Amino acid sequence: MLDRNSALDKKQELKFSGEQGFFDKSKAIRYLIITLFAFTLFAFLHFREVQVDIPELNSTAPNYIVSQIDFWFPDDEATVILRQDALRDIGKIYLLSQKNIHLKILEFENFLLYNQAWHENSEGGAFQELYQASETMEKALLQLRLTDAHTLEKMKELGFPTQNTLIYTPNTLFEQTLLPSYIWEEIKKKYFPPTNFDSLVTSLIIEFFKHSHWHLEEDIPTQRLLRKRVQAEVPEKATHVSAGNRIVDQGDRVTARHIAMLQSMKEALGDSRHLSSPRTLFGSLLLTLLLLGIFIAYFKVNYPLLLVSNRKLFLLITILVITMGLSKLTEFFILNSKSSMVETFRYPLLVPLAAILICNLLSSSIATFSSGFLAVVSAFALAFEWEGFLLLNLIASISAILSTHSLRRRKEIFIVCLKAWFCAVIAIVAFHFYTNHLNSWSILADVLSACFFMLSTAILVVGFLPLLETGFKVMTDVSLMEYMDPNNDLLRRLTVEAPGTYQHSVVVGNLAEAAALAIGSNGLFCRVATLYHDVGKMTTSQYFTENQLGEVNIHQLLTPQESAQVIMAHVAEGVILAREAGLPEPIIDVIKEHHGTTLVYYFYRKQVEKMEGDKNKVDEREFRYAGPKPRSKESGIIMISDSFEAASRSLEKLNEESLTELIERIVREKIDDGQFDQCLLTFEELSIVKRVLVKTLLAAGHTRVKYPNAERKNFMVHGEEIA
Repeated sequence: MLDRNSALDKKQELKFSGEQGFFDKSKAIRYLIITLFAFTLFAFLHFREVQVDIPELNSTAPNYIVSQIDFWFPDDEATVILRQDALRDIGKIYLLSQKNIHLKILEFENFLLYNQAWHENSEGGAFQELYQASETMEKALLQLRLTDAHTLEKMKELGFPTQNTLIYTPNTLFEQTLLPSYIWEEIKKKYFPPTNFDSLVTSLIIEFFKHSHWHLEEDIPTQRLLRKRVQAEVPEKATHVSAGNRIVDQGDRVTARHIAMLQSMKEALGDSRHLSSPRTLFGSLLLTLLLLGIFIAYFKVNYPLLLVSNRKLFLLITILVITMGLSKLTEFFILNSKSSMVETFRYPLLVPLAAILICNLLSSSIATFSSGFLAVVSAFALAFEWEGFLLLNLIASISAILSTHSLRRRKEIFIVCLKAWFCAVIAIVAFHFYTNHLNSWSILADVLSACFFMLSTAILVVGFLPLLETGFKVMTDVSLMEYMDPNNDLLRRLTVEAPGTYQHSVVVGNLAEAAALAIGSNGLFCRVATLYHDVGKMTTSQYFTENQLGEVNIHQLLTPQESAQVIMAHVAEGVILAREAGLPEPIIDVIKEHHGTTLVYYFYRKQVEKMEGDKNKVDEREFRYAGPKPRSKESGIIMISDSFEAASRSLEKLNEESLTELIERIVREKIDDGQFDQCLLTFEELSIVKRVLVKTLLAAGHTRVKYPNAERKNFMVHGEEIA
């Protein structure tokens, strides 16, 4: 027999196919997986957040907060003062009342219309030119802006259009005023050049409006835009805070200034780590290599089969990477939340997610080591109080692993997390008493936080577990329970198309389960795999004795070689049907292995007899199953149980003596034929299996007490006696 590995290695092997493809065996892929884990571990350790308790705005500070480092912070209050000072030299901007302008233009047009002297003295085109000049004047007055010299300079500095802005400040806005002559000179120069208008027309219109009184208004939109631009030009004021200075006093109302200081201190603490520094990078790299070396060395010594299967290794690494990624996201949201989530979620339970997934998909021992590894690395890399974080995550993870060991249904995951939460609550209370922090609100917050994270863990496990089972083709107890459902399409077909085979499979399943449990193997797997081990018989069910209802044996029409080929074909047919139905590879392995490379002895003997007893004329290979031989204890137990149950039907008397003799002969023949060379069953275990199989089959075939025939009684119906 092969050398033994650890018992847990053998158990985890049952969850995966015994055959390895290119992905499983490629060393290049294995190194790539390890590199991915190393890169993730490096990033997890190197890019660390800094925890600074930032209380809520307008809340009362529970204690003093002192600066841990020299830093500068954006002082909004000082910036506001500077910006207000910058606005002191900015004057107002005025414009002419639009209504006032329209009235003056109308007045001028009426003047032209009703002044007969002007009509008599005007030449042919002058009258029309005056109307054009009035439109130009209206445009000029609407665009005109008035302000002081300093404001005009500021507008030019900031890129405001100033071609229509002139220097003038009225004494009051409550009374109409005459505009100075230089304003009209500027209007005349810009809007009434000699090339466009006759000098007489220009003089007339300028003189008319020059002696008019005007109502001025503030140009609010332009003033607002100018002030906004002036304030934007003032740089944000940064104020220096020295290490050791008190930022918030106990009992103070927390203001926006306090929060800005604390956030700046947090950024300064993060920058002080110098993540891009060669020294820091070297330290993170060295720590990563050390932890990775311990990780690989542990599995090389204790679980060598995991390191030689890329699928198992990639599954483990995937779970660890997912957990570390979710941990970093959780840390980011907690530390960067505007509310004080750090006080509420002081010890987030992040490791139990990986513990439950690894325990389900690999083994409890691997889950235990991985949980300890993750808890230590997370306590170092995440910005939480490491003592409580490490304690609670380890206790919750170990509790979950102990409860997950017997997980059979997906809904039980919530019960597992409930048990882990209960243990975490006890640890929380103990930790608070141990550290003498008996604050009722703090204890309640930690308990509620643990409840939230364990509930989230349950939801994530329910979501991730089917995806990982399907993606990595892992068979768990949860999926086994689903395949045991009688409503499964393949089992339903078996009950209809080969009912005798189905009944045989049920009995063999009971035998195999009892024997497996007796030696500590996976009884549930034996029960489920046995239900499917003979599904290939559906294709030619009439060729198998248990499905033949009449006295005619169809094998009488075939040669021994043909009969043997038909019988042996049910293995290959079973593999095809199982793959079409999407059965897990370990169950398909049982279909291949439950006959191993045994001889179809009945038809082999018939062929030898046909050759007048000369074995040399018979090719034994034509009567042997293709195999492979059983490669797990469970597969070996199913082989024995299958042969034992089938052979027991030929016994005339079903008692302990006859069954013991039968099982001894079957096991001895299998051993002599080398069928158990690869399944790691020891002689001690075989002895236990034989005893349990005899006991179980005797219990299943027990006799009942014969009941006497009931006496005939006569009954009176409508006055007549009826027997």
